[in-house]
Amino acid sequence: MEKEILINYAKLIAKHGLNVQKGQDVVLTCSMDQLEFIKILVEQLYLCGARKVITNFKDPEIKKLDIQYQALEDLMTPEKFEIDLQEHIAERQACRLFIESDDPDALNGIDFDKYSKAMNNIRKIYKPIRDKYDNKVQWCIAGVPSVKWAKKVFPSLNEDEAVEALWKAILKTSRSLEGDAIKNFESHDKNLRSRAETLNNLHLKKLIYKSKNGTDFSVELLENVLWAAGGEYGQISRIYFQPNIPTEECFTSPKKDSANGVVVSTKPLSLNGHLVENFKVYFKDGKAYKVEAKTLKQLQDELAKLEKDYNINKEKKNMTKSEINSLNNQINQILTDIENTKKEISNSEKEIINNQNEITYYCIAIKDINIKKRILYVSIFNDQKSLN
Repeated sequence: MEKEILINYAKLIAKHGLNVQKGQDVVLTCSMDQLEFIKILVEQLYLCGARKVITNFKDPEIKKLDIQYQALEDLMTPEKFEIDLQEHIAERQACRLFIESDDPDALNGIDFDKYSKAMNNIRKIYKPIRDKYDNKVQWCIAGVPSVKWAKKVFPSLNEDEAVEALWKAILKTSRSLEGDAIKNFESHDKNLRSRAETLNNLHLKKLIYKSKNGTDFSVELLENVLWAAGGEYGQISRIYFQPNIPTEECFTSPKKDSANGVVVSTKPLSLNGHLVENFKVYFKDGKAYKVEAKTLKQLQDELAKLEKDYNINKEKKNMTKSEINSLNNQINQILTDIENTKKEISNSEKEIINNQNEITYYCIAIKDINIKKRILYVSIFNDQKSLN
């Protein structure tokens, strides 16, 4: 791929995707597949004003060896320097950038149960630290091709041709193949937010999906739910960024226990480094009760693990009446926050109309409060039943 086009793409990721500000640290996680592009990207991050760019290289083949040869206890226990890095991200409120290029089937053949146990434990260890920075400041995931990924997508081409073809596909969907990538993506982001606003104005109550391959699925939406799309603001930094490059999604929050029907895949799913093909998932009252797949075991194991984690968390939510009263107080405060936020929007209507970014921020804020309110209500309802 031409160097000028790669520079254009790197500028898009650094300036518009991550939107690095002067003095911010960046933690970059990537593979060795496109080292020349990584060098270009790191320079662009520094040109944006980054104080430090901390680069972590990973390799799926080495990861497979780690899973194979490390004892479970060692695999599931992060080292001090790994925990220190998480603490550094929290302390410095560092931006996080993930450049993805792994083979979708990179971890095929590993001990899936061993790997799942290790990852679950690591997530639990990191969670108190991650809670300090997740969604607080900018983060971005972007793609670059690797030989194995490219050959999966373009199997009839030789390796060089496949990588070039995947580069073109990634750059085209990222609006970076021609013209000014940043201006192109800004226009795309504006279009996505316009589509989200159209969806909000429809006041949809239920979504129904049907397709020729057998999908027949429906899900209800929460009352007064908001659709969002494109970029978002860091909850603390208030800096606008793009979490995903490329992106085409408009998304919202479904109603619990309302998913029913069957979803049939049209493309393979890369699930924790395993490629799952030709799968169907059957839902009833929000729960997946049946799975059919070409590579069934990995998907069944993952769903069983998710259900187990859900049940464990559910058991841990038994609360005393005083704890329930405390949650009720939190809900009342949230309701007050909602009304205050609505008043702020109303009082600042003229100013907000002139600043679409502010409208997006307030909408997301209200959406976040509504979601938290409903989560608390569900928790109290479940716990009151358990107390009775």
